[in-house]
Order: sequence, then structure tokens, then C-alpha cells
Amino acid sequence: MIAKSSHHAAASSAKGPVDVVVADKSPLILAGMVHLLDQDERFNLVATAADGERFMEAVDRLKFDVGIIGWNMPYLSGQGVLQSLQKREDANLPRVIVFTGNGAPDIPRQVMRFGGAGFCSKTDQPTQVLETVLAVAEGRMVFPFMDLTRSGSDPFSGLTAREQELLASLSRGRTNQQIAGDLSISLNTVKFHLKNLYGKLDVKNRAQAVACYLNASGNV
Repeated sequence: MIAKSSHHAAASSAKGPVDVVVADKSPLILAGMVHLLDQDERFNLVATAADGERFMEAVDRLKFDVGIIGWNMPYLSGQGVLQSLQKREDANLPRVIVFTGNGAPDIPRQVMRFGGAGFCSKTDQPTQVLETVLAVAEGRMVFPFMDLTRSGSDPFSGLTAREQELLASLSRGRTNQQIAGDLSISLNTVKFHLKNLYGKLDVKNRAQAVACYLNASGNV
């Protein structure tokens, strides 16, 4: 692991840079991300890591806002990293974006299921990657939902971005109060969006909504 800086700004701070740690098995990808982040004053690259285990070491040793990790990494995969973070109770854990060249269509859904906050493909434009980091640092979830939906009468295709965020939060077991805090919205607003979400999915409660989501993603 290569430490870049000891500076730390509060997560989602509008006045300071977003502290980032990047993990990827490819030295070329790491070098590219270092260049991309270092030249943008909105970000502070805290460290880089060559695999998932070293990323988790960074989580233990450093404070940062957002982790950008690969999916196929040695020693500990992207899925392994997300599952390890899910088991922790620390409220100050970084939010994680999976950045991968793996084109398997189900990966974004798996990232959501295991608690990731965002997904980017290595074919995305650099500006899109940076905007995703900023959005995730602000507490939002960013996934390519249009790529995840199926053709025809797929109920997921009619969800708004906010409803998609709530569905992802439900799949992670978040309560209404936790969702309100995560998204910086009121509890009443959460209930309003959930009512609309349930209507669009033709379900009666959160358990049925999650079951519908997992069935569509092939995870049950």
C-alpha cells in the first residue's frame, strides 16, 4: 500500500476535498487514477493499494471518505471487501465504489447487495468517474440502472433515481430512519418514496420489495 497523504477532510464536506483510497490489481489503472485524482483539487488521494487485503489495511489505519476498488483483485476480491465492511459496526467506514472492467451484467446488482455505494465501468469517461465519487461522498448511490433492467414490462425500469436508491437501501437491511440519515431526507419523505416504490413493484411491504429485487437479480 502506498500512502499519499495524512490529510483528512470530513465526509461530504462542501468546503474540503474528498479523501479517497484506490485499490486495483493493475499498476496502470492505479497510475491512471493517481493522475486523475491528483490533478483535481476536489479530491485528496490518501493511499493506493494493489489488492483487497491492503485496502482493508487502509480502512483500519486511515480515515477516508470514499474507496474505489476493483472487483477482481488478488487475496481479497471486491465482493470480499464489501462483505468484510458489512460485518463492521463502525459508522465512519468509507463508502465504496466498484470500478471494474469486468462486463458481467450482474456485478452492479451484487455491488448493491453487498453494501457498495456506486459502480463504474472502466469504459466510463474520467469525468463520469469523478462525478460518481463526488455523488457517493455526498451520501448518494450511483448505479447504471438502465443497464440492469430487462426489456419489456420490467417494473424496475419505471423507478426514479430516488426510488432506486431506496430499493438498494432496503436490500441492505437499512431502516427508514437510517435511510433518512443516509440520504439526508426526512422520515416522511422516505415513507412517501417507499409508498410509490411499493406501488410500482406491486408489493405491500419492504420484505416483498427486497424479494422482488433479489428474484430479478437471480440472487435467490
